[in-house]
Amino acid sequence: MSGPGAALRSLFRPAEQATYEKVFGTVYVGLMTNVLLAITCAPLLAALAVVRDPLASWPFFLALSSLCAPALAGAFNCFAALGDGSITVFRTFWDGYRRGVRALALWAAGAVAVSVLALDAVVVARTAWGPALAPFFATAAALVVAVVVASLVLLAEPRRERPRLRDLVRPSLYLVARRWYLVAVSLAVLVLAVAVILVKPVIGVLVLCSPLLYVAWATIRFIVAPAFGKP
Repeated sequence: MSGPGAALRSLFRPAEQATYEKVFGTVYVGLMTNVLLAITCAPLLAALAVVRDPLASWPFFLALSSLCAPALAGAFNCFAALGDGSITVFRTFWDGYRRGVRALALWAAGAVAVSVLALDAVVVARTAWGPALAPFFATAAALVVAVVVASLVLLAEPRRERPRLRDLVRPSLYLVARRWYLVAVSLAVLVLAVAVILVKPVIGVLVLCSPLLYVAWATIRFIVAPAFGKP
């Protein structure tokens, strides 16, 4: 049958097909990114599954957490490519992972800084100044985590040159402190992702990891956009 109805259906059919392809492509990238995150972080996930009390062995897990740096860079690179319309996962993740290896020292420094702040907070909590200094330790630890994640976002951003780590940390520190209210949202999402993985490892890693990381990445990327020449 021909007529106005058929003309309208033929007009909207390509748009619907493009929408379906975009949705399926996004789901595919999310699921495959979850799988690659699980593979690259397998030693850490296996240790968490075996050890009953991770807090009692926190130095071991602190060192093992360095695997998250290149893995997050790979995931962030996939998210950036998805925004540009690419649904290639393996090569994109590997490219970001290789760049993220350079951030191992940055991740280790941030982990040590957070650990020192946590230990100081425990010691100070036993004194009369404990309640007054607690916000300082919490804010300082949150700032360290935010700067490390923001540096990973900048490092995973596609570019020709290879910036030095200090050239990533300096703008990250300034921009994170400037828009602290958005950083608080990103950190809350990251804490939620970690909590879900610890409580439900399979669901957290294979289902919810990418959506939560994407929200955190998108917010941080908006915060540090001036660092790579975007408004």
